[in-house]
This record gives sequence, structure tokens and C-alpha cells, in this order.
Amino acid sequence: MIHEQLPNRHVWYRICEAAWDDPLDDSFAKVAGGRWNPPQSWRTLYLNEDVVTARLNLDRFIAGWPYEPEDLDDDAGPHLAAATLPDRQTVADVHSPDGVAAAGLPATYPLDDAGETVGHETCQEIGAAVRSSGLRGVRCRSAEAPHGAGRELAWFPATTRSRAHLLARRPFSEWFWG
Repeated sequence: MIHEQLPNRHVWYRICEAAWDDPLDDSFAKVAGGRWNPPQSWRTLYLNEDVVTARLNLDRFIAGWPYEPEDLDDDAGPHLAAATLPDRQTVADVHSPDGVAAAGLPATYPLDDAGETVGHETCQEIGAAVRSSGLRGVRCRSAEAPHGAGRELAWFPATTRSRAHLLARRPFSEWFWG
């Protein structure tokens, strides 16, 4: 695995429902699992590196809703939480060509050689190895941008006291269309 240190005080973004009390709650992914952590595993906070990547991820977030983005308003539309992480977070690089290769993924990641999205099971095995090695997460190419654009972070807090720091919440019309 190739390691990299995240820039201190970088602002990360998370799509959240307007009704969520804590948009940075990492317990849901612990129970349900996600791309980089299996169900019933460990706390993981999934974040977008920038607003453009968050916009790419909106379709996945609202999948199953009877609405399209143009139908959403600030009362129903997802908010965007802006946050920082504790300083000195070292993570696995699964976004650069060398990092993708070192993780054992095809150069076309997030797509496999057949043009399909690499499955969660494969990524969860990598996430488990990353966590076991003591790294604080996986910085990766966005699975919602098949051509390699967009970066995401699956952050594995070190302890129960490790928390992302909420800077702001932006209503839907401000972050998606703005």
C-alpha cells in the first residue's frame, strides 16, 4: 500500500439529509458497511474531497427517491456538511496510478477490466488491510466518476474520541446549484 498524509485543515464534504442531527455520524457505516468497510465492522466516515465530487455523488444519495435534483428544494433536498479532520491523518493512496496498482486494483479503477464498477467486496478487503496496518483510511477515486475524476475519503477514526469537526451545513440550493 502506498501511504500519504492528508493536508491538515482541508475541508471535506458530506451529503446529509436536512433532518440529520449529526451529519458527521460515522455509526451508520459501521453497521451497514460501505465500499471500504464491511457491515458490522468499524466506524467509517465517507467524505467527498470537494463540492464537485459531492455533486457527482448526489444520484447515489437520492437513489430510490421519487425526485430528481431539479425537483428538490431546501426543505427536502440534502444538505452539504463541511468538515475538517484531526491533523496528521495518514491514509492509503488508492487514487494515483501507483496507489491503485499497489492496492491490487486494475488501472481503470473504479472500473474493472470488463468496464463494470469494482465491487464492494473487493474494496472492503482492501479497507480491512488498510485498517489493520494502522492507516486512518482510504483516499480513492470516486466510484461515481468512472473516468477517474473526483476524490473521496473513507476515514477510519483512530478512537471513539476521534471526530470530524463540523464547520458548516449548506442547504441544497446553495451547494448543488451554486
